[in-house]
Amino acid sequence: MRVFVTGAAGFIGSNMVDRLLSLGHSVIGFDNMSTGQQRFLKQAMNRKEFTFVQADLLERATLVHALDGVDFVFHFAANADVRFGTQHPRRDLEQNTIATWNVLESMREQKCKRIVFSSTGSVYGEPTTFPTPETCPFPVQTSLYGASKMAAEGLIQAYCEGFDIQSYIFRFVSILGERYTHGHVFDFYRQLAEHPDHLYVLGDGHQQKSYLYVQDCIDAILLAIEKADCKVNMFNLGTDEYCEVNQSIAWIGEYLGLTPKLTYAGGERGWIGDSPFILLDCSRIRALGWRPKLTIKEAIMATIKFVKEDAAETTS
Repeated sequence: MRVFVTGAAGFIGSNMVDRLLSLGHSVIGFDNMSTGQQRFLKQAMNRKEFTFVQADLLERATLVHALDGVDFVFHFAANADVRFGTQHPRRDLEQNTIATWNVLESMREQKCKRIVFSSTGSVYGEPTTFPTPETCPFPVQTSLYGASKMAAEGLIQAYCEGFDIQSYIFRFVSILGERYTHGHVFDFYRQLAEHPDHLYVLGDGHQQKSYLYVQDCIDAILLAIEKADCKVNMFNLGTDEYCEVNQSIAWIGEYLGLTPKLTYAGGERGWIGDSPFILLDCSRIRALGWRPKLTIKEAIMATIKFVKEDAAETTS
């Protein structure tokens, strides 16, 4: 199969590129390198089955050309900066919604009929049902990131109906693991590297979050596209557990051998659009036979191990 991966040099995208190549597929990676890192494609670049295109998804002509002969699109490219969304509101619109429309239009021109889309559990805003199912009442949006992803989902669904495309939309919790480069584990490690005795925490530390290991995420995606065959296939991806931010801090401190003083700011949420409780109902993807291999604690431990080793390697 000839596969196209957007955000190929990013965290999830580069892990998916390596997995697809290991399965024998021909892969075209597409990334504007605004946040992607070339070193994450080191393995892929040594494979003759891999082609890399450095360009932006807003460059339609380049995108259409790159999609020539592609059978399946894995669309991971996005602005994932939820926290600072209100400081640059157009960025979510352009990089998440318009970029997705460009992908869909380019697929239509090249007669490519299948797409995986990385959405987010943030589309649920602040639901009243926990665990939150895919069929919950249409949510009120609380972040520009979530709103832009919800709009992209709508476009994908409409293209499936209008142009006979098949989609697999995955609403993720926060993903952790190797090649992770932003988020709370990364922020906490960076702080503790600078001042091991003190940690500043956005929110009150009681925010309850669910996380998923990146390889478990990829396993779920590949299983879904193998077994689910509706026109629009919608799946939550997460674990059946959650932890408080304070718990994750304790685990990170345990790994690093630190007990920093904690200073909290921001009330029950760390920033505008930060949902204080995230727990998704993942029974739909579990019904296909998927189970995460790592617990949340194990995923956080694997992540802090990677972040620490990566920091040492990049500074040596």
